[in-house]
Amino acid sequence: MRVLFAGGGTGGHLYPALAIARAMVRRNAAVEAHFVGALRGIERDVLPTTEFAHTLVNAHPLYRDQPWRNWRTVAGAASAWRAVGRVVQATRPDLIVGTGGYASGIALAWAAAHRLPIVQHIGDSFPGATARFFARFSREAYLGFPEAERHLPKGKCVYRDTGNPIDPPPQIRPDAAAARARWGFPASARVLLVFGGSQGARALNIATLGFIERGLPADLCVIWATGKAHYDLYQAFERPDVRVVPYLSPIATAYAAADLALVRGGMMGTSELCAWGVPMIIVPLPTSAHDHQASNARSLAAAGAAIHLPQAELSAERLTADIAALLREPSRLRALGDGARRRARPDAADVIASHILHLAEHAAD
Repeated sequence: MRVLFAGGGTGGHLYPALAIARAMVRRNAAVEAHFVGALRGIERDVLPTTEFAHTLVNAHPLYRDQPWRNWRTVAGAASAWRAVGRVVQATRPDLIVGTGGYASGIALAWAAAHRLPIVQHIGDSFPGATARFFARFSREAYLGFPEAERHLPKGKCVYRDTGNPIDPPPQIRPDAAAARARWGFPASARVLLVFGGSQGARALNIATLGFIERGLPADLCVIWATGKAHYDLYQAFERPDVRVVPYLSPIATAYAAADLALVRGGMMGTSELCAWGVPMIIVPLPTSAHDHQASNARSLAAAGAAIHLPQAELSAERLTADIAALLREPSRLRALGDGARRRARPDAADVIASHILHLAEHAAD
């Protein structure tokens, strides 16, 4: 069984594809997965380190703010179209899985034009332009947020609320007290986890520093992942009740130790926090495409899993007030954790894999 995966540009498009492919191989060792990505995306560095065959094409996004550069988009699309055709001819896939990004758009367009069966993983609550357009050509779409369906066209596509494919928590969860001890915190401490993605988030870091300097609430400790690009600016602020790291790897002990998280609104991080049952204060990146992070934050807030804090309202004073209020109301914090667990789909990769395998087996029907 041969499956072509198309997606990338960012980790939010690439890592779900890798998780789905690995789940498919676990279920059926005969699965052969081939990835198509962009030369200028994160996949250029990640895919060569994986077990999967891959092809990188010269795909470019639409330059909406610099339209004179779109000649690169047109030229790259023509080159990528030919490259996708060669990959399909060589691999003869039973279907194609689109996970978003501009390389995905070219591959899905080729598949639609040549009647190759298409499925998609759509991770955010507000789908991107590629996902929305190609939903009309897709047999199924696997939704990270059920709210995405209201923005997608009605028709033959079957929409399934699967959640986002993440690395799930272990069946036997790490003990919270032991996890706190590994960070050097007292077993009875309450822990705030702060992270803004692998590169960090400047606004979150500035507000977190101000929050810490104003004086932490009693018994509160902080795990603060600044991002690699910002670590040198903040590492000097580490102290016994504040651990400052560039990134979290592995992240499981941080999730296990956390009582509350301050994060961006990316689909993967919020999905992982839901799986661990960690309440969230979400500060969406205001420049995210189609403001999808704000859409994710609003969806999780409406589900009772998070507090949505727009970046325009973020400050050390606001953080101090909001966090202190939550810590004074353990029942509210528990309710947010319960809301996060209700949204959790820790087995999403396996569920999606089972659907795709079934479709691949009947692709000719």
